[in-house]
Amino acid sequence: MLSYVMMLLSYIVPYLVVLTIIVFVHEMGHYLVARWNGIAIQTFSIGFGPELFGINDRSGTRWRVSLIPLGGYVRFVGDMNATSATPDADVIANAGPDLRPRLFVNKNVWQRISVVIAGPAANVIFTFVVLYALLFGYGRYMIPPVIGDVVAGSVAQQAGLMSGDKIVAVDGFQVRGFEDFQRLVSTSPERPITIVLDRQGADKTIVLTPKATNSPDMFGTVHRIGQIGVTRTVNPSDVTLYRPNAVEAIGMTTEEIRFIVERTGQFIGDFFVGRGDVEELGGPVKVAKVSGEVATLGIPALINLMALISLNIGLANLLPIPMLDGGHLLYYLVEAVRGRPLSQRIQEIGFRFGLALVLTLTIFTLYNDIF
Repeated sequence: MLSYVMMLLSYIVPYLVVLTIIVFVHEMGHYLVARWNGIAIQTFSIGFGPELFGINDRSGTRWRVSLIPLGGYVRFVGDMNATSATPDADVIANAGPDLRPRLFVNKNVWQRISVVIAGPAANVIFTFVVLYALLFGYGRYMIPPVIGDVVAGSVAQQAGLMSGDKIVAVDGFQVRGFEDFQRLVSTSPERPITIVLDRQGADKTIVLTPKATNSPDMFGTVHRIGQIGVTRTVNPSDVTLYRPNAVEAIGMTTEEIRFIVERTGQFIGDFFVGRGDVEELGGPVKVAKVSGEVATLGIPALINLMALISLNIGLANLLPIPMLDGGHLLYYLVEAVRGRPLSQRIQEIGFRFGLALVLTLTIFTLYNDIF
């Protein structure tokens, strides 16, 4: 029983740490830009549901930690609920002359757009800062990106790759080490990739499509990855620690974020063309499991995971689904184009659809996580 409790805590504690920091960063983005725009803020909450504890600051904002640790919200004065989906007509109608110009609903559309974008933007900035600090502080261990052996009959052999080829780039991403090559290939199952290589001093471009293979990671979790059939023997002398300077680290971090954004978009796109594997979708339970596993590798590994999850949450929030930041942004962009907001009825229908979609996806990912 004790061992079971300890195992459970080893998942829950890293999960709560990771999610709390990510949610705080996201909501702080909304909060800061709202304050800069003079918007009255009622609540800043980490978690949903009943309040566990909280305090009021001098401006009247309630800072609280709530029972259900699956997100958070910033609620503005004049909002009907935590989603900011519907304005509270009574509060707006009865607002005094001092409060009225500070209501979110009374700000111009570009101010509201800036508040909505600020949350995902904060996630992206947080990811950049963390990845940059890890790269600049710790450096990267690298293996020369040279192919050792090519498996007979493999995708690589059929495409013309040869032993001794030095990989220069894949899909426009610079390859600095063999691990870069592996990652770029493995994240492209059944998707054509363009490989630029150096063969005896001459550049050559090859296009091939990695085959999809189910492969377990170091924790035993099976993932659908791309493979082309190349191997490389690694000697201790092949491994070097590369420490970029401050300027180079900016470029490398930017490219890393571009890689994550592009591959995430391709992962989502695969579901629309029949290549996606629904078992790869995960929810809170999977995040908790991965957080616990990565925590065993050390604090830097957990911080790196936190940065990656932060970026993905920021991107997911920009999807044009009512209830998410992207849904609010879509409404405000339509308002900016047509010069007036959509009717309250249309917005409510959209938010109900968005709520149903988000709940369905949440239930589906929980089912995936558990079964």
